[in-house]
Amino acid sequence: MNPELSKPDVQNWILENTSANTEKLAFAKNPFPTIDYKQLLNQVTARAKSKDKLPTWFGKTGIVYPSKVSVEQTSSEKTARYKANLVSGDNLIDLTGGFGVDDYYFSKVVTNVVHCELDSALSDIATHNFKVLGVANISCKNGNSTEILRMGDGSYDWIYVDPSRRNDAKGKVFMLADCLPNVPELLDFYFSYSDNILIKAAPLLDISAALSELKHVKHIHIVSVANEVKELLFVLKNGFDSAIEITASNLLQDSTQTFQFRLSEHAESNFGKPLEFLYEPNPAIYKSGAFDLVGTRFGLQKLHPNSHLYTSDDLIADFPGRIFKIEHCLPYDKPSMKAHLQGKKANVSVRNFPESVEKLRSKWKISDGGDRYCFFTTVGHNDKIVLLSRKIT
Repeated sequence: MNPELSKPDVQNWILENTSANTEKLAFAKNPFPTIDYKQLLNQVTARAKSKDKLPTWFGKTGIVYPSKVSVEQTSSEKTARYKANLVSGDNLIDLTGGFGVDDYYFSKVVTNVVHCELDSALSDIATHNFKVLGVANISCKNGNSTEILRMGDGSYDWIYVDPSRRNDAKGKVFMLADCLPNVPELLDFYFSYSDNILIKAAPLLDISAALSELKHVKHIHIVSVANEVKELLFVLKNGFDSAIEITASNLLQDSTQTFQFRLSEHAESNFGKPLEFLYEPNPAIYKSGAFDLVGTRFGLQKLHPNSHLYTSDDLIADFPGRIFKIEHCLPYDKPSMKAHLQGKKANVSVRNFPESVEKLRSKWKISDGGDRYCFFTTVGHNDKIVLLSRKIT
């Protein structure tokens, strides 16, 4: 880390230019010749990217940022706060510390946190920022986390690891065994230092594939932020060999939608035609695969085995997803489309439908936006329909 970046006059310049057009700024004269101008521009870009994702960092003077890619890849404060609710105790070691957002929140619930980071520059940045943020119970160690564990002289209440999904040989990867560190290969080694392991994985990772790589999984958390799956979290307990709990959480602006079940839990859907209300589960539930269970839990009828849309005559206001009032149920044919949608504005979704959103928009000249929501889907005996709806929640 370049210590010049934390000087007051440099920090003031970064703050003043956070909203600037960096392409234009790149042609301006470097106001601080002792600092590489690319480093300065990166600070501006990275800080701008942190505004919504990392408001604590954004709002603190003196913060130094790593590359903008590192800021993009780091946990958001919302997901870091969520993870902090999963751990406790006297000590936790983070084997892949990075920018340190997760550790900042771990430090609020765990007495002592160890931040391990292989990249020396990133380790220095995290060390500096923890001081700026007034955090005194995080110790930063630069080096290979496996060696740091091996050279240490104690055990931990928790091990946390967020393996890198970039492999020098394979490029971007998702299977845990292809990530660095190779968690499945090192599990027994990790369990010799802690009985509790928290693993963060890519949202695209198939859950059943992950379970084939891991053992002693006690709980899986699927975490969405504003209807987008951001993290898969695997809680491992040494020796655990029972039913796995799954929690699908959707973190919204002022609330959280939560759906919990056991992996072994099954249900059979009741099917029916579209009624008064339409329900679309949030993405965390879609990721969990609990398509039949969510409908039966809330007493809903499902439109089709593969559509994963639900309906009811009475409003179920606490359903964990989006809720719509159905205004028209149309057959998908040319007369219906010309009368109700062609050339008009609408939000278009497809569920178990042979045409894409892009093709439908182009074919029927539907512009995006407005307060009308159109679901193109399949019901009953594979009948193609369009549900014209208004969003309730």
